[in-house]
Amino acid sequence: MVKQMNRVGIIGATGYVAMELVRILAGHSGLKLSLLVSHSQAGSLFSDIYPAFSGVVDLVLETLDPDQIAEQCDFAITALPHGVSSEIVPALLDRGLRVIDHSGDFRYRDVSAYEQAYKLKHPRPDLLAEAVYGLPEIYRNSIRSARLVANPGCYPTCSILAVMPLLKAGVLNLDSIIIDAVSGISGAGRKGDTSWSYCETAEGFKAYGVVGHRHTSEIEQEYGLIAGNPTPLTISFTPHLAPMKRGMLATVYADLLPGVETSSLSQYYETAYADEPFVRFLTDSTSPNTLNVTYSNFADVSLHIDSRTNRVKILCAIDNLGKGAAAQAVQSLNIMAGLPETSGLKNAGCLI
Repeated sequence: MVKQMNRVGIIGATGYVAMELVRILAGHSGLKLSLLVSHSQAGSLFSDIYPAFSGVVDLVLETLDPDQIAEQCDFAITALPHGVSSEIVPALLDRGLRVIDHSGDFRYRDVSAYEQAYKLKHPRPDLLAEAVYGLPEIYRNSIRSARLVANPGCYPTCSILAVMPLLKAGVLNLDSIIIDAVSGISGAGRKGDTSWSYCETAEGFKAYGVVGHRHTSEIEQEYGLIAGNPTPLTISFTPHLAPMKRGMLATVYADLLPGVETSSLSQYYETAYADEPFVRFLTDSTSPNTLNVTYSNFADVSLHIDSRTNRVKILCAIDNLGKGAAAQAVQSLNIMAGLPETSGLKNAGCLI
């Protein structure tokens, strides 16, 4: 019997990231959504949990069985908590599945950096050397043949795409980088914590994780690699929560090195992103708006030069559930499956 290819299963299928994955894959012509797994809701229909999918995705939510997953799927996307993925992903790899993981468990090159950030002991540090960081704009060629792709965090995705061309160009004072980033409430996941409920978040705006947010070290790792440093950079990163359901905006501040010709800075962006289907460099001095990327895989980037302080301010807007999570995973999945990279993803953001 010929095995049908490009069958996809989602493990941890009832959270917001999983919902977004289902939304994209339900209309994808090259990938077949074949299995949904949920520990907490096994036996229910997916459309019982999310009635908007009634008549669209009525799959029964299954219990976790690695053998069943291997029988019914070619690819698995895990949308599980940190520390859980590291226990489950190895069993999926052992059964021949190719995996995209949404947790932080496989994003780090250095296991000590992971264990410090997440306060967890990693059970399979050997897999960190194999896992590919799932940002196609940097690691596209490695993603193509990978068994295990670690989907980046939403804050790192936004922060990396904002400043990558200037890091590569070597025009920044690497000790001066500051990031202020704002996320929609869905970034906290689908849970019953009152601090993330509507009444606790509406009409408010606040910083959180002000010192030591776990995405800081992930950004520092990738910034260092992009800049060609032998060790991660040291940055200042502050996340904020805005009273919107989805969306993310990062503002990155950095000092220019003495003598840098500012007239050439825009060219670095135009060159770096000219052939990138999902990064839009805004050249008319407009600022990115989260509304223009909502429900999409786009990242909108703008560069602003403050000649008075010899500093640049770079802004990047993404959908935290889109380019910051599920849509980016599908972009990597397209690459892994040998499909056009934009398959199922070339949709505009919500403008109203």
